[in-house]
Amino acid sequence: MQFKDVLADKALKQKLIDLARSGRAAHAQFFLAQPGSHALALAVAYGQYLCCEHPTETDSCGECPSCKQYAKLSHPDLHLYFPNCTTKSVKKDPDSAQLATEFKDFVLKNDFHVEIHDWLSELEGENKQASINTRDCSDILRHNSMRSYQDGYKVYVLWCVDRLYHSAAPKLLKTLEEPESKSVFILISEEPDKILNTILSRTQLVKIPRLTDADIADKLQQAYPEISQEDASDIALLADGDYNKAMRIATDNEEQNLLLQQFEIFFDSVLAFAQKKNLAVVQYDQVQGVIDEVIKQGREYQKQFLLLVLRMLRNTLMQNSNNPGLLKVTHQEKSVIAKYQDLLNLKQITSMTELCNKAIYHVIRNGNSSLIFTDLYFQMAKSL
Repeated sequence: MQFKDVLADKALKQKLIDLARSGRAAHAQFFLAQPGSHALALAVAYGQYLCCEHPTETDSCGECPSCKQYAKLSHPDLHLYFPNCTTKSVKKDPDSAQLATEFKDFVLKNDFHVEIHDWLSELEGENKQASINTRDCSDILRHNSMRSYQDGYKVYVLWCVDRLYHSAAPKLLKTLEEPESKSVFILISEEPDKILNTILSRTQLVKIPRLTDADIADKLQQAYPEISQEDASDIALLADGDYNKAMRIATDNEEQNLLLQQFEIFFDSVLAFAQKKNLAVVQYDQVQGVIDEVIKQGREYQKQFLLLVLRMLRNTLMQNSNNPGLLKVTHQEKSVIAKYQDLLNLKQITSMTELCNKAIYHVIRNGNSSLIFTDLYFQMAKSL
């Protein structure tokens, strides 16, 4: 993985290159990632640059034996650690070494655009407590006590380090503080609050900036040439800096259109009911059909529907503000919002926003979905 192929801030990539060239690369760094960022790719590109035989001022050469091994994640001095659990093939005492082949295949197949829940799905371990465990820590200590295979840098990448067992973490403290010569540790996480302060205090913080909408739109058009510039911009806006989310939307744009249609039926009926219009206008049978369909699609879809309601309420409020730059809305959503902008005020939108957040809370905690959505419908109408 070369820096030129990493979807990340250009200034940050150049800063890492400059540190490596100057010999001032910190021996332990914490990459604070944003959701959907290319953090793992950035870490591997950094390791590849450190080990490259002919690095340039802007990137690794990509041609030397070391770079070619890094491209396959097969370099003997690149050590990857990640959350793991028992699987069909690993029945007992799992660790990263036993699942290394599966993990590397998963990463390469997805071009380093990886998320923890997708990895757990790959392992069929969604309901298991996957972690970086004591066996992984022992493996790190063992490798760190040995010389590198190619007499260069040894690079240790701990992906989702927030899942490092707290009981296992103390084993790494001395190593992070005083590693062997030419050892570089890169810890990656989106959730620093779940990491022991004793670990974080021994690392240099590297903040990975949120991806811009323009960067995501450009990348989408490269990856999916059939997507128009307008659609790419809309998807980037919906993704809110998360490229993984943008890819999901791009490959299933029909779902986003369906969600918007379902929202329109649901909210039109809420308004009609609140205004005490006749049942023919309220069309509650259609609303019940929407609720049933949303519930049938599962809890993640239910959450997406509620998040859409929240976004539409926010944008309706922003539409009436004096700052159009705050408006985050697709071309299709804009026409829907136009219907509501003169009908809702701040107090009503605030009340409905609280109701939606409450509904999301109960959906995540496996509440009765039928009761949650039915109650949301009547409570929103009451708030109007």
